[in-house]
Amino acid sequence: MDLLSLVFLILSIPLLWSGMLNLCYIPLSLAFELRRLHRQPQPQPDEATPLVSIVVPAYNEGRVIIGCVESILACPYPNKEIILVNDGSTDDTLEHMQRFSNQKNIIIVDKPNGGKASALNAGLAHARGEFVFCVDADGIFTADTIAAMLRAFDGSYVGAVCGSDAPINLDRPQTHLAAIQTHVGAGFVRRALSLIGCLPIVSGNIGAFRRSALARTGGFRPGLLSEDLELTWRMHRAGYEVRFAPDALVLAEVPSTVRGLWKQRVRWARGFLQTAWLHRDMIGNPRFGPIGPFLALNFFSMVVAPILQLSALASLIILLLTGAAPVGGTPLGFLAWVGLFQTFAIAVFALVLDRAWHHARYLYAVILWLPYSLLLSLVMVRAIYLELRRAEQRWNKLERVGIGTPIVAAPRGRVTQRLEPLPGAYTTALRSTWLEARMGYARHLALRFPAQVSEALKMIAATVRRHGGRV
Repeated sequence: MDLLSLVFLILSIPLLWSGMLNLCYIPLSLAFELRRLHRQPQPQPDEATPLVSIVVPAYNEGRVIIGCVESILACPYPNKEIILVNDGSTDDTLEHMQRFSNQKNIIIVDKPNGGKASALNAGLAHARGEFVFCVDADGIFTADTIAAMLRAFDGSYVGAVCGSDAPINLDRPQTHLAAIQTHVGAGFVRRALSLIGCLPIVSGNIGAFRRSALARTGGFRPGLLSEDLELTWRMHRAGYEVRFAPDALVLAEVPSTVRGLWKQRVRWARGFLQTAWLHRDMIGNPRFGPIGPFLALNFFSMVVAPILQLSALASLIILLLTGAAPVGGTPLGFLAWVGLFQTFAIAVFALVLDRAWHHARYLYAVILWLPYSLLLSLVMVRAIYLELRRAEQRWNKLERVGIGTPIVAAPRGRVTQRLEPLPGAYTTALRSTWLEARMGYARHLALRFPAQVSEALKMIAATVRRHGGRV
């Protein structure tokens, strides 16, 4: 038991550190929510709605691009244009894009492969809107996504707004943990950081920029693995505020395998290191406002704390090899349990903020945060190694599974996260082409004719009941 307690302690160090930080975020996130609820948005007449340009870069996204575009088209916001950028895909992405070529508000750009930043810049070159949205090709918009993003641009000093994303492929413990982490990181923490002007990233899943701010700061910088992070830091450097819009929800796929998660996190970690090096004069510098000191704290959490955790684990191995007896049942062991309890309590608090009661059943996955924290520590070491070697950079996007696409444009608010895939859908395909066509037609009706949504739902439910053995 002593040995197990010490291992548990080592794995829990980041949780304890994170829990202490999150305790400081609680009053800030509450203040953000109270202020947001106090400011009841006034509906705008149609003639006052600015043109919004939505750029969707895609590389081998044939499985998901149609659902993404249809969800954007289904948004009731009237004044929008969609710019689809095919970045040299080798699958059928371009063919799927061309299905929408007859839409007057859709522009299709086909270019040689050059990476995500290159694809985004190609889309920006065709954008005419006062506000520019950048969205991943697997993102599924809800009915209020565009309007909620625009409400956060409540002053000319707001240069960028980060929306909220949520997993759609909730089919296994790993993605259940991702759902809880989304509420904590994307919901709870972003509220707090937005309030004090320290939001460090406008997510590539759903981010919006004021066109005039982009003209001043420039577009996305090629050659980086986290182009969205670097542009956000540049926005802060230029003096713009970066806001968070919790109701601007986009549903997207998250890694469903450890290998996929590893590749994604290594890319993110390398992107963070690259951005920190480029903007190293901002880290800890109060001349840039509150974001400067926060970036120093963020750098410690992202880079230093993982190394400390792995050093502690190495010390344990040395103790075992030398025959020294680890000490359990100490105050440090008690603090480890406190760290785990804090993480669980913060997860519950984040669910309350997002009003996501239906995700409470995934709270069991908090225990997986322990090995996950060790994985992230290894990820950072790997990223540091690759950066020192100046290893090749690639657009290591996820392998899409193309499941869980909602059949309706979702109602307002984060309650839309109830739209989840059928259990087991990721392992089997529909064997009946008739059934597949029937369900596709029902989805088409629901997207195009909201009045027939209930009938479409009933048709799908009845079909699944009749053919449950074959699905």
